[in-house]
Amino acid sequence: MPEPLWQDLGSVEELKRRPLTQINLGRMKIALSYLNGQFGAVSGTCNHAGGPLGEGTFDGEYIVCPWHHWKFHCRTGLGEPGYEEDAVPRYDLKQEGGRLLINLTPASKRGHKYHAPHPLERPLGREPGPVRVLGISTTIMDLAYPRFSASDCLLDVALEEAKTKHKAETQLIRLNDLRFRACEGYYSKSAYACTWPCSITQMDPMDQLDRVYEGIVFWADVILIASPIRWGGPSSLYTKMVERMNCLQNQITIRNRVMLSNKVAGFIIMGGQDNVQAVAGQMLMFFAELGCVFPQFPFIAHSRGWDAEDMERNVRLVMGSEELRDGARALVARSVEIAQRLIATAKPGERMERGGRKAFSREGKRPAGAEADQPA
Repeated sequence: MPEPLWQDLGSVEELKRRPLTQINLGRMKIALSYLNGQFGAVSGTCNHAGGPLGEGTFDGEYIVCPWHHWKFHCRTGLGEPGYEEDAVPRYDLKQEGGRLLINLTPASKRGHKYHAPHPLERPLGREPGPVRVLGISTTIMDLAYPRFSASDCLLDVALEEAKTKHKAETQLIRLNDLRFRACEGYYSKSAYACTWPCSITQMDPMDQLDRVYEGIVFWADVILIASPIRWGGPSSLYTKMVERMNCLQNQITIRNRVMLSNKVAGFIIMGGQDNVQAVAGQMLMFFAELGCVFPQFPFIAHSRGWDAEDMERNVRLVMGSEELRDGARALVARSVEIAQRLIATAKPGERMERGGRKAFSREGKRPAGAEADQPA
Protein backbone atom coordinates (compact mmCIF):
# COMPACT_ATOMS: atom_id res chain seq x y z
CA MET A 1 0.00 0.00 0.00
CA PRO A 2 1.38 3.46 -0.81
CA GLU A 3 2.27 5.73 2.06
CA PRO A 4 -0.53 8.11 3.13
CA LEU A 5 -0.10 11.72 2.06
CA TRP A 6 -2.02 13.77 4.60
CA GLN A 7 -2.83 17.38 3.83
CA ASP A 8 -4.55 19.95 5.99
CA LEU A 9 -7.83 21.20 4.50
CA GLY A 10 -8.62 23.73 7.21
CA SER A 11 -10.64 24.26 10.36
CA VAL A 12 -13.24 21.57 11.06
CA GLU A 13 -15.74 24.12 12.38
CA GLU A 14 -15.25 26.35 9.34
CA LEU A 15 -15.63 23.46 6.87
CA LYS A 16 -18.84 22.29 8.59
CA ARG A 17 -20.54 25.50 7.47
CA ARG A 18 -20.44 24.48 3.80
CA PRO A 19 -22.45 21.37 2.84
CA LEU A 20 -20.51 20.94 -0.42
CA THR A 21 -17.24 22.49 -1.56
CA GLN A 22 -15.00 22.04 -4.59
CA ILE A 23 -11.37 22.09 -3.44
CA ASN A 24 -8.42 22.30 -5.83
CA LEU A 25 -5.21 20.69 -4.58
CA GLY A 26 -2.74 21.17 -7.40
CA ARG A 27 -4.04 19.04 -10.28
CA MET A 28 -6.47 17.22 -7.99
CA LYS A 29 -10.06 18.30 -7.49
CA ILE A 30 -11.91 17.17 -4.38
CA ALA A 31 -15.64 17.36 -3.65
CA LEU A 32 -15.76 17.81 0.13
CA SER A 33 -19.15 17.33 1.77
CA TYR A 34 -20.59 17.69 5.25
CA LEU A 35 -23.97 15.99 5.49
CA ASN A 36 -25.87 14.51 8.43
CA GLY A 37 -22.94 15.22 10.74
CA GLN A 38 -20.35 13.43 8.59
CA PHE A 39 -17.60 14.62 6.28
CA GLY A 40 -17.03 12.92 2.95
CA ALA A 41 -14.40 13.41 0.24
CA VAL A 42 -14.57 12.13 -3.32
CA SER A 43 -13.02 13.20 -6.58
CA GLY A 44 -14.41 16.53 -7.78
CA THR A 45 -14.34 15.41 -11.42
CA CYS A 46 -17.43 13.72 -12.86
CA ASN A 47 -17.00 10.57 -14.94
CA HIS A 48 -19.21 11.85 -17.74
CA ALA A 49 -17.67 15.05 -19.06
CA GLY A 50 -15.44 16.21 -16.24
CA GLY A 51 -18.00 18.38 -14.48
CA PRO A 52 -17.11 19.90 -11.07
CA LEU A 53 -18.94 17.71 -8.56
CA GLY A 54 -18.13 20.02 -5.67
CA GLU A 55 -20.21 22.75 -7.33
CA GLY A 56 -23.26 20.50 -7.55
CA THR A 57 -26.24 19.82 -5.30
CA PHE A 58 -27.51 16.94 -3.16
CA ASP A 59 -30.13 14.32 -3.90
CA GLY A 60 -30.24 12.58 -0.54
CA GLU A 61 -26.65 11.47 0.06
CA TYR A 62 -25.75 11.65 -3.64
CA ILE A 63 -23.88 14.56 -5.18
CA VAL A 64 -25.58 15.69 -8.40
CA CYS A 65 -23.16 16.97 -11.03
CA PRO A 66 -24.11 20.53 -12.07
CA TRP A 67 -23.40 19.80 -15.72
CA HIS A 68 -25.44 16.75 -16.70
CA HIS A 69 -26.87 15.47 -13.39
CA TRP A 70 -24.85 12.28 -12.94
CA LYS A 71 -24.93 11.22 -9.28
CA PHE A 72 -22.25 9.88 -6.92
CA HIS A 73 -22.45 9.02 -3.22
CA CYS A 74 -20.83 11.77 -1.20
CA ARG A 75 -18.74 9.40 0.96
CA THR A 76 -18.29 6.16 -1.02
CA GLY A 77 -18.01 7.72 -4.48
CA LEU A 78 -20.28 5.01 -5.93
CA GLY A 79 -22.72 5.90 -8.67
CA GLU A 80 -26.45 6.01 -8.02
CA PRO A 81 -28.39 2.71 -7.69
CA GLY A 82 -28.08 0.73 -10.91
CA TYR A 83 -24.91 2.61 -11.85
CA GLU A 84 -22.69 1.75 -8.89
CA GLU A 85 -19.84 0.84 -11.26
CA ASP A 86 -19.73 4.49 -12.34
CA ALA A 87 -17.66 5.37 -9.31
CA VAL A 88 -15.36 8.28 -8.58
CA PRO A 89 -12.41 7.83 -6.17
CA ARG A 90 -13.02 8.43 -2.48
CA TYR A 91 -10.48 9.81 -0.01
CA ASP A 92 -9.92 9.14 3.69
CA LEU A 93 -10.32 11.97 6.17
CA LYS A 94 -9.30 12.45 9.79
CA GLN A 95 -9.56 15.20 12.38
CA GLU A 96 -6.62 16.34 14.49
CA GLY A 97 -6.56 19.34 16.79
CA GLY A 98 -9.67 20.86 15.26
CA ARG A 99 -8.26 20.52 11.74
CA LEU A 100 -9.55 18.32 8.91
CA LEU A 101 -6.92 16.32 7.04
CA ILE A 102 -7.25 14.37 3.80
CA ASN A 103 -5.13 11.49 2.55
CA LEU A 104 -4.32 12.41 -1.05
CA THR A 105 -3.74 8.77 -1.94
CA PRO A 106 -7.16 7.56 -3.18
CA ALA A 107 -8.86 4.92 -1.04
CA SER A 108 -10.72 3.57 -4.10
CA LYS A 109 -10.37 3.68 -7.85
CA ARG A 110 -12.39 5.40 -10.51
CA GLY A 111 -14.78 3.03 -12.28
CA HIS A 112 -16.71 3.26 -15.52
CA LYS A 113 -19.90 1.40 -16.33
CA TYR A 114 -20.30 0.78 -20.05
CA HIS A 115 -22.73 3.17 -21.69
CA ALA A 116 -23.72 2.44 -25.28
CA PRO A 117 -22.94 5.46 -27.48
CA HIS A 118 -25.86 7.56 -28.59
CA PRO A 119 -26.95 6.74 -32.18
CA LEU A 120 -25.87 10.23 -33.26
CA GLU A 121 -22.34 9.64 -31.96
CA ARG A 122 -21.04 7.85 -35.03
CA PRO A 123 -18.50 8.58 -37.77
CA LEU A 124 -19.42 11.36 -40.16
CA GLY A 125 -19.83 10.48 -43.81
CA ARG A 126 -22.15 10.63 -46.77
CA GLU A 127 -23.92 7.53 -48.05
CA PRO A 128 -23.90 7.17 -51.87
CA GLY A 129 -26.94 8.35 -53.74
CA PRO A 130 -28.56 11.35 -55.41
CA VAL A 131 -28.53 14.84 -53.94
CA ARG A 132 -30.63 15.03 -50.78
CA VAL A 133 -32.62 18.17 -50.00
CA LEU A 134 -33.89 18.75 -46.48
CA GLY A 135 -36.57 21.36 -45.93
CA ILE A 136 -37.10 22.72 -42.42
CA SER A 137 -40.29 24.65 -41.70
CA THR A 138 -40.09 26.91 -38.65
CA THR A 139 -43.66 28.24 -38.80
CA ILE A 140 -45.71 27.95 -35.60
CA MET A 141 -49.19 26.68 -36.39
CA ASP A 142 -52.34 25.63 -34.53
CA LEU A 143 -52.49 21.98 -35.60
CA ALA A 144 -56.24 21.82 -35.13
CA TYR A 145 -56.90 24.94 -37.22
CA PRO A 146 -54.00 25.37 -39.65
CA ARG A 147 -53.72 28.56 -41.68
CA PHE A 148 -51.87 29.51 -44.82
CA SER A 149 -48.13 30.04 -44.33
CA ALA A 150 -46.27 31.90 -47.06
CA SER A 151 -42.88 30.47 -46.07
CA ASP A 152 -44.24 26.91 -45.92
CA CYS A 153 -45.95 27.35 -49.28
CA LEU A 154 -42.72 28.32 -51.03
CA LEU A 155 -40.75 25.62 -49.19
CA ASP A 156 -43.20 23.03 -50.55
CA VAL A 157 -42.71 24.45 -54.05
CA ALA A 158 -38.92 24.23 -53.71
CA LEU A 159 -39.00 20.62 -52.46
CA GLU A 160 -41.35 19.55 -55.24
CA GLU A 161 -39.02 21.17 -57.80
CA ALA A 162 -36.03 19.37 -56.29
CA LYS A 163 -37.83 16.04 -56.46
CA THR A 164 -39.42 16.25 -59.91
CA LYS A 165 -36.96 18.29 -61.97
CA HIS A 166 -33.63 17.57 -60.27
CA LYS A 167 -34.38 13.96 -59.21
CA ALA A 168 -33.25 14.71 -55.66
CA GLU A 169 -34.37 12.88 -52.56
CA THR A 170 -36.38 15.20 -50.35
CA GLN A 171 -37.44 15.32 -46.74
CA LEU A 172 -39.54 17.85 -44.87
CA ILE A 173 -39.26 18.51 -41.13
CA ARG A 174 -41.85 20.77 -39.56
CA LEU A 175 -40.52 21.98 -36.22
CA ASN A 176 -44.10 22.63 -35.20
CA ASP A 177 -44.69 18.84 -35.22
CA LEU A 178 -41.74 18.08 -32.93
CA ARG A 179 -41.57 18.13 -29.14
CA PHE A 180 -38.21 19.49 -28.12
CA ARG A 181 -36.89 21.42 -25.18
CA ALA A 182 -35.30 24.84 -25.42
CA CYS A 183 -31.54 25.19 -24.94
CA GLU A 184 -30.84 25.17 -21.21
CA GLY A 185 -27.48 26.92 -21.32
CA TYR A 186 -25.03 24.09 -20.68
CA TYR A 187 -22.40 26.07 -22.59
CA SER A 188 -22.74 28.88 -20.07
CA LYS A 189 -21.59 26.45 -17.35
CA SER A 190 -18.49 25.43 -19.29
CA ALA A 191 -17.51 25.01 -22.92
CA TYR A 192 -17.08 21.28 -22.23
CA ALA A 193 -20.59 21.01 -20.76
CA CYS A 194 -22.05 21.51 -24.25
CA THR A 195 -21.64 18.08 -25.84
CA TRP A 196 -22.36 16.27 -29.08
CA PRO A 197 -25.03 15.04 -29.27
CA CYS A 198 -26.66 17.87 -27.36
CA SER A 199 -26.74 17.26 -23.61
CA ILE A 200 -30.55 17.42 -23.66
CA THR A 201 -30.74 14.88 -26.49
CA GLN A 202 -28.59 12.50 -24.44
CA MET A 203 -30.58 12.93 -21.23
CA ASP A 204 -34.16 13.17 -22.52
CA PRO A 205 -35.35 10.28 -24.73
CA MET A 206 -38.60 12.17 -25.37
CA ASP A 207 -36.81 15.14 -26.95
CA GLN A 208 -37.29 15.02 -30.73
CA LEU A 209 -34.64 17.42 -31.99
CA ASP A 210 -32.55 14.34 -32.76
CA ARG A 211 -34.49 14.24 -36.05
CA VAL A 212 -33.10 17.64 -36.99
CA TYR A 213 -29.56 16.61 -36.01
CA GLU A 214 -29.89 13.39 -38.01
CA GLY A 215 -31.18 15.23 -41.07
CA ILE A 216 -28.72 18.10 -41.06
CA VAL A 217 -25.54 16.26 -40.03
CA PHE A 218 -25.89 12.85 -41.67
CA TRP A 219 -28.54 13.00 -44.40
CA ALA A 220 -28.84 16.33 -46.20
CA ASP A 221 -26.68 17.80 -48.95
CA VAL A 222 -28.93 20.87 -49.22
CA ILE A 223 -30.63 22.46 -46.21
CA LEU A 224 -33.51 24.84 -46.97
CA ILE A 225 -34.75 26.81 -43.97
CA ALA A 226 -38.12 28.56 -44.26
CA SER A 227 -39.12 31.20 -41.71
CA PRO A 228 -41.66 33.95 -41.33
CA ILE A 229 -40.52 37.29 -39.92
CA ARG A 230 -41.79 37.73 -36.37
CA TRP A 231 -41.28 41.06 -34.59
CA GLY A 232 -38.33 41.88 -36.82
CA GLY A 233 -36.67 38.49 -36.32
CA PRO A 234 -37.02 34.90 -37.50
CA SER A 235 -39.59 32.54 -36.08
CA SER A 236 -39.22 31.70 -32.40
CA LEU A 237 -39.07 28.03 -33.43
CA TYR A 238 -36.10 28.84 -35.68
CA THR A 239 -34.37 30.53 -32.76
CA LYS A 240 -35.16 27.61 -30.48
CA MET A 241 -33.67 25.21 -33.05
CA VAL A 242 -30.43 27.11 -33.66
CA GLU A 243 -29.85 27.62 -29.94
CA ARG A 244 -29.88 23.83 -29.64
CA MET A 245 -27.61 23.60 -32.70
CA ASN A 246 -24.99 25.48 -30.69
CA CYS A 247 -23.60 22.02 -29.88
CA LEU A 248 -22.51 21.71 -33.54
CA GLN A 249 -20.82 25.08 -33.39
CA ASN A 250 -19.04 24.22 -30.15
CA GLN A 251 -17.59 21.03 -31.61
CA ILE A 252 -15.55 23.30 -33.87
CA THR A 253 -14.40 25.44 -30.98
CA ILE A 254 -13.61 22.67 -28.52
CA ARG A 255 -12.69 19.65 -30.65
CA ASN A 256 -11.75 21.19 -34.01
CA ARG A 257 -14.39 18.85 -35.38
CA VAL A 258 -16.37 20.25 -38.30
CA MET A 259 -19.69 18.39 -38.31
CA LEU A 260 -21.06 19.80 -41.59
CA SER A 261 -18.94 19.22 -44.68
CA ASN A 262 -19.92 19.99 -48.28
CA LYS A 263 -23.42 21.09 -47.33
CA VAL A 264 -25.34 23.90 -48.98
CA ALA A 265 -27.78 26.14 -47.12
CA GLY A 266 -30.51 28.34 -48.55
CA PHE A 267 -33.29 30.37 -46.95
CA ILE A 268 -36.90 31.36 -47.61
CA ILE A 269 -37.96 34.41 -45.59
CA MET A 270 -41.49 35.75 -45.62
CA GLY A 271 -42.90 38.64 -43.61
CA GLY A 272 -45.70 41.13 -43.50
CA GLN A 273 -43.29 43.82 -42.31
CA ASP A 274 -39.73 44.58 -43.30
CA ASN A 275 -36.50 43.35 -41.72
CA VAL A 276 -35.45 40.87 -44.35
CA GLN A 277 -31.78 41.89 -44.32
CA ALA A 278 -31.40 41.43 -40.57
CA VAL A 279 -33.12 38.03 -40.56
CA ALA A 280 -31.15 36.80 -43.58
CA GLY A 281 -27.91 38.10 -42.11
CA GLN A 282 -28.42 36.22 -38.86
CA MET A 283 -29.23 33.00 -40.71
CA LEU A 284 -26.30 33.31 -43.10
CA MET A 285 -23.83 33.98 -40.31
CA PHE A 286 -24.95 31.05 -38.17
CA PHE A 287 -24.88 28.46 -40.95
CA ALA A 288 -21.61 29.87 -42.29
CA GLU A 289 -20.04 29.29 -38.88
CA LEU A 290 -21.19 25.66 -39.02
CA GLY A 291 -19.26 25.25 -42.27
CA CYS A 292 -22.07 25.47 -44.84
CA VAL A 293 -21.59 27.00 -48.25
CA PHE A 294 -24.15 29.06 -50.15
CA PRO A 295 -25.30 29.40 -53.73
CA GLN A 296 -25.21 32.74 -55.45
CA PHE A 297 -28.18 34.69 -54.02
CA PRO A 298 -28.71 32.28 -51.09
CA PHE A 299 -32.16 33.46 -50.02
CA ILE A 300 -35.47 34.58 -51.41
CA ALA A 301 -37.69 36.92 -49.43
CA HIS A 302 -40.89 38.86 -49.56
CA SER A 303 -42.18 41.68 -47.38
CA ARG A 304 -45.01 44.17 -47.58
CA GLY A 305 -43.03 46.86 -45.78
CA TRP A 306 -43.39 48.66 -42.47
CA ASP A 307 -46.58 50.57 -43.29
CA ALA A 308 -48.44 47.62 -44.86
CA GLU A 309 -50.71 46.17 -42.18
CA ASP A 310 -53.15 44.67 -44.71
CA MET A 311 -52.16 41.06 -44.08
CA GLU A 312 -55.15 39.68 -45.96
CA ARG A 313 -53.80 41.28 -49.11
CA ASN A 314 -50.33 39.94 -48.39
CA VAL A 315 -51.65 36.37 -48.09
CA ARG A 316 -53.57 36.67 -51.36
CA LEU A 317 -50.50 38.11 -53.04
CA VAL A 318 -48.30 35.17 -52.06
CA MET A 319 -50.99 32.64 -52.91
CA GLY A 320 -51.26 33.98 -56.43
CA SER A 321 -47.65 34.93 -57.12
CA GLU A 322 -46.01 32.77 -59.75
CA GLU A 323 -42.97 35.03 -59.49
CA LEU A 324 -42.37 33.98 -55.90
CA ARG A 325 -42.78 30.34 -56.87
CA ASP A 326 -40.27 30.77 -59.65
CA GLY A 327 -37.91 32.29 -57.09
CA ALA A 328 -38.25 29.21 -54.87
CA ARG A 329 -37.58 26.92 -57.84
CA ALA A 330 -34.53 28.92 -58.84
CA LEU A 331 -33.18 28.88 -55.27
CA VAL A 332 -33.34 25.10 -55.04
CA ALA A 333 -31.84 24.77 -58.53
CA ARG A 334 -28.85 26.89 -57.53
CA SER A 335 -28.47 24.96 -54.30
CA VAL A 336 -28.63 21.53 -55.93
CA GLU A 337 -26.10 22.57 -58.58
CA ILE A 338 -23.59 23.63 -55.91
CA ALA A 339 -24.23 20.42 -53.94
CA GLN A 340 -23.57 18.29 -57.02
CA ARG A 341 -20.23 20.01 -57.56
CA LEU A 342 -19.23 19.54 -53.93
CA ILE A 343 -20.16 15.85 -53.97
CA ALA A 344 -18.26 15.28 -57.21
CA THR A 345 -15.06 16.90 -55.96
CA ALA A 346 -15.16 15.74 -52.30
CA LYS A 347 -12.08 13.88 -51.10
CA PRO A 348 -12.70 11.11 -48.54
CA GLY A 349 -11.29 11.96 -45.14
CA GLU A 350 -10.40 15.51 -46.15
CA ARG A 351 -10.02 17.73 -43.09
CA MET A 352 -12.04 20.92 -43.06
CA GLU A 353 -10.19 24.15 -42.32
CA ARG A 354 -11.06 26.08 -39.21
CA GLY A 355 -12.23 29.57 -40.02
CA GLY A 356 -13.91 32.78 -38.95
CA ARG A 357 -13.95 33.54 -35.25
CA LYS A 358 -13.29 29.85 -34.67
CA ALA A 359 -9.73 30.34 -35.91
CA PHE A 360 -8.52 30.41 -32.29
CA SER A 361 -7.89 26.80 -31.38
CA ARG A 362 -8.30 25.21 -27.96
CA GLU A 363 -6.54 22.06 -29.13
CA GLY A 364 -3.71 20.93 -26.91
CA LYS A 365 -5.51 21.97 -23.73
CA ARG A 366 -6.22 19.18 -21.26
CA PRO A 367 -9.85 18.02 -21.54
CA ALA A 368 -11.97 18.81 -18.53
CA GLY A 369 -12.22 15.16 -17.49
CA ALA A 370 -8.52 14.36 -17.63
CA GLU A 371 -7.74 15.35 -14.04
CA ALA A 372 -5.31 13.04 -12.27
CA ASP A 373 -6.65 11.08 -9.28
CA GLN A 374 -3.17 10.67 -7.90
CA PRO A 375 -1.38 13.66 -6.33
CA ALA A 376 1.09 15.49 -8.55
